[in-house]
Amino acid sequence: MTGRFVASIVALPRQEGASVPWEDTVAAPEGFGFDVIGIPEGADLDVRLVLTSVSEGVFVSGSVGADLVGQCSRCLKDLRQPMRQEVSELVFYPERREALVAEGDVEVAESPVVVDMGIDLEPILRDAVVLALPFAPLCRQDCPGLCSECGLALETLPADHSHGPAHDPRFDVLSRLEAQLREQEK
Repeated sequence: MTGRFVASIVALPRQEGASVPWEDTVAAPEGFGFDVIGIPEGADLDVRLVLTSVSEGVFVSGSVGADLVGQCSRCLKDLRQPMRQEVSELVFYPERREALVAEGDVEVAESPVVVDMGIDLEPILRDAVVLALPFAPLCRQDCPGLCSECGLALETLPADHSHGPAHDPRFDVLSRLEAQLREQEK
């Protein structure tokens, strides 16, 4: 297993508690986000991890940082904001995962595994980043959004901005009836 996102554990003793740092700046692959917000493909991911030997495998902990790019879900402004997300994942030794699955631990079957003395960090980092992304990103917490009538940004409109009642031709008959009744009352 080779690649920019593969962390070799050759130098990591298989003694519980032993650890080695893994730090790198790598280009983000495709799929680190949603349509509304995410880390663009090719953007720098600042990865700072510690790989720690545990009895079941290797515990990966640390953080990943990058600039998020997207749109405010209220006003549709483009936004760019820094993000640093904590990472913590247990990567199993293959034989240990097989033993746990044989014992009936079905959740472990989907867990990452050490392959050829390496750990593929891409899915671990992707999960940490994507699960932390805001479902409805905002340019700021108090963003007023857009006017529902004209679609302009409310923050750029005067305080007395309003629209008259919309004309609905379905009520023309009622308006004529109202006018007739008012005439009769006179």
